[in-house]
Amino acid sequence: MNSSNDASKALFSLSGKVVIVTGGTGVLGGTIARGLAEQGAKVVVLGRREEKAKEVAEEIENSGGMAMPLTADVLDRTALESARETVLNHWDRIDVLVNAAGGNVSRATVGDKQSFFDLPKEALGEVFDLNLLGTVLPIQVFGESMVESKEPGWAEGSIVNVSSMTAQRPLTGVVGYSAAKAAVENLTRWLATNLARRYGPGMRVNAVAPGFFLGEQNRAMLVNEDGSLTGRGEKIIEHTPAGRFGEPEELVGAVVWLCSPAATFVNGAVIPIDGGFGAFSGV
Repeated sequence: MNSSNDASKALFSLSGKVVIVTGGTGVLGGTIARGLAEQGAKVVVLGRREEKAKEVAEEIENSGGMAMPLTADVLDRTALESARETVLNHWDRIDVLVNAAGGNVSRATVGDKQSFFDLPKEALGEVFDLNLLGTVLPIQVFGESMVESKEPGWAEGSIVNVSSMTAQRPLTGVVGYSAAKAAVENLTRWLATNLARRYGPGMRVNAVAPGFFLGEQNRAMLVNEDGSLTGRGEKIIEHTPAGRFGEPEELVGAVVWLCSPAATFVNGAVIPIDGGFGAFSGV
C-alpha cells in the first residue's frame, strides 16, 4: 500500500523543478504558484508588482516551500532576460513555465456605449499585446533555456499557457479578449508540434482554459457590493452546470498535472476548467 502511494505521489511530484509563473502576483497566478510549490517546485513569482511578488513568495516560504520574487513586465524583453539570468544564477535551470499573465482591456469591449465599428485600434492592440505577446515573449526568453545546451532531440520542459473558455465560446462584449485568447490556443498547438519535433518529445506545451473565477478585474462585473449577483453574474451561473463560480484553488490540480510526470504524453491539449460552461447549450 505504501509503495503504491509513493508511486502516486512521485507521478505528480515537481520536486527539484524550477518553475516560473508569470502573472504570479494576480489572484489566479498567485494561487497556481502556491499550488506548484506544495508539490515541491522551486517557484519564481514573476509580476509587475514588486511588493505583491514578495508577499506571495513569503507565503510560499512560510509554508515550507521555496520561492523567489522577481519584478518584470511580460512585454519587456530586456526585463525578462534579466529575470532569466537571475534564476539561472540562483537555481541553474528552468524546467517549467506557466504563463498566467493576461487579462481584458475595457476599451477593447463592445456594449451600449461602444459598437464593434467604434473599437479603437490601439485598444485592440493592447489586449493582443497583453495576452498574446505577453505569452510569446516569456516563452521565447525562458523556453530557450529549456532547449539550449541540450543534445538535439533530448530537451525536456513543460510550458502551460492560460487561455479562456471565451476562446471557444466568445462572450458578448469581450471581442478583443476572446480573439486574443483564441490566438493563445493556436499558438499552444503550434508550439506543441514545433518544439517536440525540433527539440524532442520531452518538450511539451499545453494550456488550461478557465471559466468564470472571481478576480480583481471581473468582480465588480459579476458581484454587487452586498455580495449578490449582478445581472450578468446571474446569467453566467444559469449557464454553468456546476451552479457557481470557480475557486482559484480549482485551477491548481490541472496545472500541476500538466507540469508533472503524470502528463508526459499530453501535448497540445487545452483543458477546460469551467464547471461545464463550455459544454452547456443553454437548452
